Amino acid sequence: MTRAQGLRRIRADLLVLALGVVAVLLSASGATGAAAKAPSTAVRGVWIASVTNIDWPSKPGLSAAQQQAEYRELLDQAVDNELNAVFVQVRPTADAFWPSPHEPWSHWLTGQQGVDPGYDPLRFLVDEAHQRGLQFHAWFNPYRVSMQDDPQQLVPEHPARQHPEWTFRYGGKLYFDPGVPAAREFVTEAIMDAVRDYDVDGVHLDDYFYPYPVEGEEIPDGDTFAEHGGDFTDIGDWRRHNVNQLVSELDAQVHEVRPDARFGVSPFGIWRNASSDPNGSDTNGLESYSAIYADTRRWVEEGWVDYIAPQVYWPIGHAAADYATLVPWWSDVVAGTDVDLLIGQAAYRVGQEGWTDPGELSDHLDLNAENPGVTGDIYFSARSLTTNAAEAMAQVVADHYSG
Repeated sequence: MTRAQGLRRIRADLLVLALGVVAVLLSASGATGAAAKAPSTAVRGVWIASVTNIDWPSKPGLSAAQQQAEYRELLDQAVDNELNAVFVQVRPTADAFWPSPHEPWSHWLTGQQGVDPGYDPLRFLVDEAHQRGLQFHAWFNPYRVSMQDDPQQLVPEHPARQHPEWTFRYGGKLYFDPGVPAAREFVTEAIMDAVRDYDVDGVHLDDYFYPYPVEGEEIPDGDTFAEHGGDFTDIGDWRRHNVNQLVSELDAQVHEVRPDARFGVSPFGIWRNASSDPNGSDTNGLESYSAIYADTRRWVEEGWVDYIAPQVYWPIGHAAADYATLVPWWSDVVAGTDVDLLIGQAAYRVGQEGWTDPGELSDHLDLNAENPGVTGDIYFSARSLTTNAAEAMAQVVADHYSG
């Protein structure tokens, strides 16, 4: 452990204690809204997704008061479920949930990109979480520009329209090209604008770096590779290098601005299969290493993240990607490092084929307890915890979070 990593761990422990004290004080003072009952060193988190209005706001164009009421309800639900952290998506598609000088207001808020929602959502999101003693992790999607691929549908001042050379179309969507240095620097600065101005407890990236493969399509970055590939002879190695640069640079900048904040990524749950690399897991599924060019194991080894939150979105006993195989593998990856391991839990899949047992999620936490590297869980996503996964989450709370 380096001195800097040791300081990060100390600061993170102090943060947990401080948030617990806040919860106790708020409970004593009778503050509006529910308060978390007790501090916990384990992360008990929930993702609140905004892209396509998955969780919040429930639809675009709601009034500020309606948006705020919905968010308060989600937070109170999190407290009722004995959770202590929310991971809220505030930059879903190269847009902003705060008055950013770099990107337009998100259309997921108002229904029209660039339209001011009439308040500062990010300020509200952070303050309301902290009032309940919840950690607030600002969640950013790095490279996705739009869920459709026509740049003319973006506002004229959008950076993707101002700099079309930074973008490519793929799979019916529009992306910033991770291989363009100016695009990567822009993405970093767009994220850091929020980190500098808001009291976030964490900075969180999801699993979208290079886009997930689409059958019959090649990523159209051959010209970018020719221009910026340098000494690389393999385009896959170069793409991984581009993603590594984003992760390592953000890690450095986040901690320079907010030394107490936690920086982490939630990647796809499989790094590599053992059939591809002897260091990989005994699985047979899509590999983040070669599919989206995310060398997640290296990020842990290099200490570029404070935590890793792999999306282990499969049940125990799954033929291709067994939860009971992947969690011990990830636990071994973080062993001997200063990187925490949080497990991404697929609450949204409860009730689907292979997830019909409402006790599946609780069984996951039983298995986690057998692996010392696991320091918490994050559930995807908030609305599922009151709909399809409500019974399963109630069992998790009764079995693992109460008392």
